[in-house]
Amino acid sequence: MGYTNLPPRCDALPASPIGLGLAALGRPAYINLGHDSDFADKSFAAMRRHAHTMLDAAYELGIRFFDTAASYGAGEQFLGEWLFQRGFHLDGVVAASKWGYVYTAGWQTNARRHEVKQHDLQTLDTSFVWSCLRLGQAMKLYQIHSATPESGVLKNNAVLDRLAQIRDDGRLIGLTVSGARQAELIDAAVAIERDGAPLFAAVQATWNLLEPSAGAALQRAKQAGRVVILKETLANGRLTERNTQPGFKQQRARLRQTADTLDCALDQLAFAAALSQPWADVALSGAATQAQLASHCAALKLACPADLPRQLADIAETPTEYWQTRAGLQWN
Repeated sequence: MGYTNLPPRCDALPASPIGLGLAALGRPAYINLGHDSDFADKSFAAMRRHAHTMLDAAYELGIRFFDTAASYGAGEQFLGEWLFQRGFHLDGVVAASKWGYVYTAGWQTNARRHEVKQHDLQTLDTSFVWSCLRLGQAMKLYQIHSATPESGVLKNNAVLDRLAQIRDDGRLIGLTVSGARQAELIDAAVAIERDGAPLFAAVQATWNLLEPSAGAALQRAKQAGRVVILKETLANGRLTERNTQPGFKQQRARLRQTADTLDCALDQLAFAAALSQPWADVALSGAATQAQLASHCAALKLACPADLPRQLADIAETPTEYWQTRAGLQWN
């Protein structure tokens, strides 16, 4: 008999119901709507100061889970510097990082390609060394970045065996999934074992009011003892006041009506919906400003009906529609 239903060995997870992701803080460009207006100075030194300020603000708000990646520009560096300077390594802080993309923009906002997916053993080995150097013992969770059926990473035995070695050395292994076939990848990952024990202790997936299709698979993962982390809670800004796209008019009206009833902002409504899922451990904020982060955290105090996602089910897009729209978002 396998050990599929055992919970993760690391009792530090989850660290807080809302986590801070550094996708928009570790590099000058990202695909969130309106990101180009979040801060004017995108020099390396200015973004380092801004990232440290944001991390301080997150800590003061009670956030203890921080998610970065090798491809987030200097995200690992900024987080590691902050941890070292503030001395939070043993103060309940959990850092998670990811490998599988290589940052290629060279700190340019108009780069032709900002990151390139590489799910091979060499990239894993190189990325892991740098992640350990930058984040130290605070890195409790190491994840595959954006697994898809096309990348074939869950069938790469050399990669899976190396991840098992990292697991056996004391870190939890997770994966993030992307695309219209997220549920398929989640179920496949939960079933993978090495040496009679589950390889993946955590799964991170896109779940929001526009793309809730992975919900049933995430519930199964939770029932199997996995930590469940939700990303893109705001659909890269599409579930905020910034989304004034004409094609979103009807969905926006539905969201605004419900938000007015609860006396909250659209972003708070989206976070409340994510946090209401009983199988969700952490919902990630991709905030780029302190005001955004404070608003996201305010969702924790929002009194909302438990069936909020069901009430708003009519605004959901098909997975194909959602991921096609996401692929068309511009780096800014």
